[in-house]
Amino acid sequence: MTINEIIQTAVIAAIKELYGETISSEQAAPAVTRKEFEGDFTIVTFPFTRFAKKKPGEIAAELGAHLVKNVPQLDRFNVVQGFLNLVVADSFWTDFLAQIAGNEHFGRLPKNGQKVMIEFCSPNTNKPLHLGHVRNILLGWSCSQICEAAGYEVKKVQVVNDRGIAICKSMLAWQKFAEGATPESTGIKSDHFVGDWYVLFEQKFQEEYRAWQASAAGQRVLGEKRKPEQSDEQFFKDFKNSYFNEHSNLGGEAREMLLRWEAGDPDTKALWQQMNQWVYDGFGATYEALGVSFDRFYYESETYLLGKDIVEQGLASGVFYKKEDGSVWADLTDAKLDHKVVMRSDGTSVYITQDLGTAQMRYKDFGTEKMVYVVADEQNYHFQVLFEILKRLGEPYAAGLHHLSYGMVDLPSGKMKSREGTVVDADDLIAEVIAEAKEASKERGELAELSKENQDDILRKIGLAALKFHIIKVGPQKRMVFDPKESVDLQGQTGPHIQYAYVRIKSVLRKAADLGLEPSAIRPDRMSGQSAIEPQERELIAQLYRLPATVETAAANYDPSEVANYCYDLAKAFHKFFTDLSILKADTEVAKAFRLQLCGAVANALRTGMGLLGIEMPERM
Repeated sequence: MTINEIIQTAVIAAIKELYGETISSEQAAPAVTRKEFEGDFTIVTFPFTRFAKKKPGEIAAELGAHLVKNVPQLDRFNVVQGFLNLVVADSFWTDFLAQIAGNEHFGRLPKNGQKVMIEFCSPNTNKPLHLGHVRNILLGWSCSQICEAAGYEVKKVQVVNDRGIAICKSMLAWQKFAEGATPESTGIKSDHFVGDWYVLFEQKFQEEYRAWQASAAGQRVLGEKRKPEQSDEQFFKDFKNSYFNEHSNLGGEAREMLLRWEAGDPDTKALWQQMNQWVYDGFGATYEALGVSFDRFYYESETYLLGKDIVEQGLASGVFYKKEDGSVWADLTDAKLDHKVVMRSDGTSVYITQDLGTAQMRYKDFGTEKMVYVVADEQNYHFQVLFEILKRLGEPYAAGLHHLSYGMVDLPSGKMKSREGTVVDADDLIAEVIAEAKEASKERGELAELSKENQDDILRKIGLAALKFHIIKVGPQKRMVFDPKESVDLQGQTGPHIQYAYVRIKSVLRKAADLGLEPSAIRPDRMSGQSAIEPQERELIAQLYRLPATVETAAANYDPSEVANYCYDLAKAFHKFFTDLSILKADTEVAKAFRLQLCGAVANALRTGMGLLGIEMPERM
């Protein structure tokens, strides 16, 4: 049993014995004591006044005395109004440290026999990965690592959006303007090369649109369709999509290319395959730089026709209904989701149809009880509808569906726009944070004696830690601003700050080895004449104790920020311990050995926790 469970069980028994009342496990659950008060765990006694017929403070005093008397793991208690603060005995913490000493798997839970599939990244093949993708990738990857540590068998997948009008825009621009240029001939990274043609298409389209607005045809449409409350500028802004679909020469050529692709035209397919391969090669290099991989790729070009059989089954079972024009719909009004089309009147699919089929196919592929979709919060409604329909269809995995919804990422300068070429590419961002790490390191001069190869490796680890931690530490639902300079600060809530705690420990352990000192799990408080462990030591051990529960909670909530913030709290506690107490010059040999053992356990926990976020720990920095 964990100390939480021991206290919880004891509180239930104590309330029964003292007041003859049976309380729920939720009422007896201990919370972590607030830092301004002495204690490790707190029990709230206000709910017990109903049956105890006493003031909350009196109940807390009686309950505290009973628990300390009957629970050997508790040392003492104090009462603050109706809050009972319990202090865990030093012997519990030191025994725990002895148990985990040298256990490199500490923090990982036993296999639970369950499978979870996590879909993340899912980019379009008309542009390189950008900052928004980076947040998606980091959330998906860290969730997969955390779920694996929590005992799940994890499958990491993505759906590549490799078809559609946006893809044809980059293809058409290359065909019209590239004059045979390739990534090799230009020296441009291959996914950036394709993205440049997507941006060029937009630029050429805007030129065409501006010219049309000034033409007789454009002015005629303006006169016929502009609403009284619209300015000319607002009308043309709102009319852009209609112009693309009804008047644009470039738009017409892109649509014709899409039709040729759908018809299987060999030349169009060959161009599509070549440009997609350029993008895949570029994506692969970025994934490698970020340290991520996937178990399975699904391609929209192969899945976009899926789901039609499900629609027929849903019609037969009454989950869907058909309108007079032949379109098929789901009535979700009782779930406050309105009516949703699942098949157009011409028999073609919509996105929801494809997602229904893909979910069913992936269940057949992997048999996962849980499916997690890492997708921005712009798609909240879509996933509410998808999950509701799958539930009504009676799919066996419907109860395990989860949308890991996350907010957009902005820069200090504002939003990004792909078509205008104002996004921050993932590759540029990686290079920038590594450059920031290099600049910060140069100011400190601590790597100067190392080889350039070692320096580069350490700076890569620091830069990527800065990038990853800065993004992951924010709860997924929150919109966030990414500031490269702030991310590499050694003093803030940053990845490098945590890495620095690890590096400090490694330095201490190297010096200890040079001095012939060995870590030991011998408890200082069991040695003759040795005082109990220091508060800073207790705090560190208590932080270590929380790692498995943190992993379990983060996996249950699909929230890597819980692990990130745990790592920061542990590093912060270590920095205080390091500043306040001497390790290699402690008063006794036993204290030295004990603190070295504690340092090793903290290093292991930091390496494990940060590893779950995809962050490597350098030995020096």
